[in-house]
Amino acid sequence: MADTVLYEVSDGLATITINRPEAMNAMNIETKVAFREAAQAAAADDSVRAVLLTASGDRAFCVGQDLKEHIGGLMAARESGSGGGVMSTVQEHYNPIVRALTGAAKPVVAAVNGVAAGAGFGFALAADYRIVADTAAFNTSFAGVALTADSGISWTLPRVVGPSRAADLLLFPRSITAQEAYELGIANRIVPSADLAAEAVKVARGLAEGPTLAYAALKESLAFGLTHSLEKTLEKEDELQTRAGSSEDHVIAVQAFVNKEKPKYLGR
Repeated sequence: MADTVLYEVSDGLATITINRPEAMNAMNIETKVAFREAAQAAAADDSVRAVLLTASGDRAFCVGQDLKEHIGGLMAARESGSGGGVMSTVQEHYNPIVRALTGAAKPVVAAVNGVAAGAGFGFALAADYRIVADTAAFNTSFAGVALTADSGISWTLPRVVGPSRAADLLLFPRSITAQEAYELGIANRIVPSADLAAEAVKVARGLAEGPTLAYAALKESLAFGLTHSLEKTLEKEDELQTRAGSSEDHVIAVQAFVNKEKPKYLGR
């Protein structure tokens, strides 16, 4: 895995760090491939019980596509007559990353340390919980470079802020402060920039020590409920609750409650 993305697993917590601070953590091809590999590895590893997505530096979480690299690809494509082949990065990189993060059977926490723009905004929205530095900002950016939405943002953003606000933010890209992001529901929690790293690890570590199967079921239930009827959702809740109720963690939790002890979950 390239050093543009760092990947570490410790005590059930996988930490994925986008590591191109000199380029505001923009996504060049090397970084996209490494990010895809890290996200898929974290999702597939049963020993990983939570994922922390973060970035190096204090200027940017991720500003999306590396446009300096991208313009070279565009010019080469025009000269060769290969058309939109350069845009295959959505299918090859962004879509697998978002699928891995949203589909992981474990909670994903994003620690947004700076600007999250374009696909970077999309990656943050693909997480289940967003802790945001008070100096951070968000921007859809796509229309500003004559592009449409990608990185799942046309699915995630309206579900977070509502269709009308999503249309406004996509049609008229602008910088959204951390406070406005919190008011819109984009940020779950705002912390001082200096405290972000420690607070994000604390939250992610707590989730890694929690009832992993219950968290996975909650993710599945929430995603299902957004696109199905109440009746179908009730059926899904019954199915998932039966599964959660048969887990070792459920027995541990009930016993701990009865004994007035703190449960020590096994993640199974």
